[in-house]
Amino acid sequence: MAENNGAPIAGDPPPRNETSFERADRNFSEILQELRVTQAGVQILFAFLLTLAFTERFPSLDTVQRATYVTTLLLAVLSAALFTAPAAVHRSLFGQHSKPRIVRVSSRLAGFGMVVLVFALAGSVLLVVDVAVGRTGGIIASAGTLVVCAGLWGLLPVLVRGAGKGEYDDDTGSGTGGSDGVTPSGPRPGAPGQGR
Repeated sequence: MAENNGAPIAGDPPPRNETSFERADRNFSEILQELRVTQAGVQILFAFLLTLAFTERFPSLDTVQRATYVTTLLLAVLSAALFTAPAAVHRSLFGQHSKPRIVRVSSRLAGFGMVVLVFALAGSVLLVVDVAVGRTGGIIASAGTLVVCAGLWGLLPVLVRGAGKGEYDDDTGSGTGGSDGVTPSGPRPGAPGQGR
């Protein structure tokens, strides 16, 4: 989610010219942007699941399918709650100069929300494919959903992070941009022509 606010690691980009509160404001804004994307997906999934219980076919579901439905519905609710919790945390701590703490908590909540969302997606795929094709097809499709989400949401960021490690390792400390790929505006502290 948001960038690590800890000590710099070898190969990290040069630090931005911002205070810790400015960094926290920027990171919280980035978290909110990410949550807007995921919340839309969760809302669509939740609406889809809610309507299933009122279809003509729903009474014909077997016990496993009903259990899958209820579990998936509850996972979607939990995911939505985790994704909206950062707004509640921010609202309750607003004006108390707690933004760095809010960012840390919000980032963790969003991370847990993504994990829960993976299982909600896999459960919904299991249910739909089980009803449409059969139990074996549902299990295979659900496992495939887990693998794809784990690859795109877990493995891909690790690979991208690893691929960018050498971008800032030259002697001058310069690179292609800031810690999030954006070139910092203004001179860096200690740059030529800048007063101390």
